[in-house]
Amino acid sequence: MTTIGVTLSDERLVQLRSWAEQTGATPEDFLSQVIERILDWREEQFREAMEYVFKKNVELYRRLAQC
Repeated sequence: MTTIGVTLSDERLVQLRSWAEQTGATPEDFLSQVIERILDWREEQFREAMEYVFKKNVELYRRLAQC
C-alpha cells in the first residue's frame, strides 16, 4: 500500500475533520473511503460507455470479422 500527502488550507482541514467526525472516521480513513468511491465510480462509467459502444456497433463488428 502507498501513502500520499495532501496539502489543504486550514479551512478545508476543518471541513474535512467535521465530515469525518460525522461518519465516525478519522480524517485519513474518511479521505481514503471517498477516494475509493471516486475511483470505483469512474471505472464503472468507463465500463458502461464501453458496453454502449460495443452494443451499438455489434453489426459492424460482425461484418468486419467476416472480411
